[in-house]
Amino acid sequence: MMFSDRTNWKLAPNRLTQALEQARAGDAKILDLTVSNPTRVGLQYDERAILGGLSSPRALDYDPQAKGLLAAREAVARYYRDEHRVDELDAERIVLTTSTSEAYSFIFRLLCNAGDELLVPKPSYPLFEFLAELQDVRLAPYPLIYDHGWQMDFPSLEKAVTARTRGVVVVHPNNPTGSYVHAGEVEQLNAFCRERGLALIADEVFLDYALDARVGTDAFVRPVERSSTASSLEQRETLGLTPGRTNASAPTWSLRRASFVSNHEILTFTLSGLSKISALPQMKVAWVVTSGPEDQAAAAMARLEVIADTYLSMNAPVQWAAAAMLEQRKDIQRQLMERVHTNLAELDRQLAGQKACQRLSVEGGWNAVLRVPVTRSDEELAVELVRKKSVLVHPGHFYDFPNDGYLVLSLITPAKEFGEGIGRVLSADL
Repeated sequence: MMFSDRTNWKLAPNRLTQALEQARAGDAKILDLTVSNPTRVGLQYDERAILGGLSSPRALDYDPQAKGLLAAREAVARYYRDEHRVDELDAERIVLTTSTSEAYSFIFRLLCNAGDELLVPKPSYPLFEFLAELQDVRLAPYPLIYDHGWQMDFPSLEKAVTARTRGVVVVHPNNPTGSYVHAGEVEQLNAFCRERGLALIADEVFLDYALDARVGTDAFVRPVERSSTASSLEQRETLGLTPGRTNASAPTWSLRRASFVSNHEILTFTLSGLSKISALPQMKVAWVVTSGPEDQAAAAMARLEVIADTYLSMNAPVQWAAAAMLEQRKDIQRQLMERVHTNLAELDRQLAGQKACQRLSVEGGWNAVLRVPVTRSDEELAVELVRKKSVLVHPGHFYDFPNDGYLVLSLITPAKEFGEGIGRVLSADL
């Protein structure tokens, strides 16, 4: 066979995909509670502003910059300053990429030789496995445990580390558990990585979508407003909420979780992009921010710049439009948060009428995890829901939940479909 072993994947459709194809072939109308594409859930985009941003005549000039055009990187730095009060971020520490997947590949190549290892959370997003295989990197999972909320299992993290471990991946907040890394965990992570010479890779694509207004004393949060005289460390450690407004008639409480771009204790790579921040995945704009001790961060940036220069994957139109697209977050995030809160309330309302299923705690992101009775495998239950109830959910094993009894639901599904779909799930023979 002429193909590499790293591409020796199982390409046959799984049972859930087969059941979905069969149902759709029979003209069944499937209620999709797994939707993750924000451009297809009925949001209202400012078409003129977005498309106008793409029409800059400056895009006709070819100006290859390894880290990306300075104007675009400065727009990213302004986002962190305005949304997360990171005043010290230097645009020279930002590298633009076409996706967080590409950013991961850059970091994996930077840190790892073939066969080296990275510690990744479990449950979490299934894309990690494919990214690692393509870069000849091994993944060693560490568990997130649920006990009145999700938390990192540091004893298991210590057991997972080996002489070939090069870094730790955190997802802040995690997909699909919706759990943020808390302040105490950040301190432990920094100490863990410092003692072993490991880097920290923080995926923050859902950072802006904090849901839980009951912030405890260990929440890793940054108030939207803060005293200009407070030190950077004090700002990072401040706990609490700041009242804000989405419009003149709708007072709200604004939650802003702290970003790892402010983590200077250890070498840290923070990943994010427009896919979630502005709900524009089709624009293919993402980035990685390097922070940490000055000597380590500078050395990492020198190497990252060479990696990025090798590909030069960013195109000019989207870079010149980056500032306008980041501006779209203000309205799009409001729409998405309204959708998520509406669906979460509807889920809780329907769950209150039964005792078999339970929603797990969620702090942020676009998903909810439903705990269901273990009467068969999650995959068998998901297949049955497609065939008998015409509703699509993700079984927990898609995200490496440790055992059966979990379904994952998308909270950005249009509200009417979500409510009807939940009703069908709860009416099934669970």
